[in-house]
Amino acid sequence: MTAEDREFLNTIMEYADKVMPDIDPQKVRISEQLEKLRPILQELAMKHKMNVEDVFIKYMDLATEHAVKYNNEMNEKFMDAISPEES
Repeated sequence: MTAEDREFLNTIMEYADKVMPDIDPQKVRISEQLEKLRPILQELAMKHKMNVEDVFIKYMDLATEHAVKYNNEMNEKFMDAISPEES
């Protein structure tokens, strides 16, 4: 992930934390989440001269990449704690 990608993702995540601080993504419909994020998605679309839909797709791709990287780092860091010891 480039520095620009990280800034892009962080911008949306920080905005989401402000407008949806206690939201459970598993319980709130995606359409409702998108409606809350629309202002920042539109702002980034104008800034980067992209369609709002493309901004959302980029956000989802970057968020997935970030989640996978974080998950891999945690698995590696806590491998001894989650794996049974070999005899």
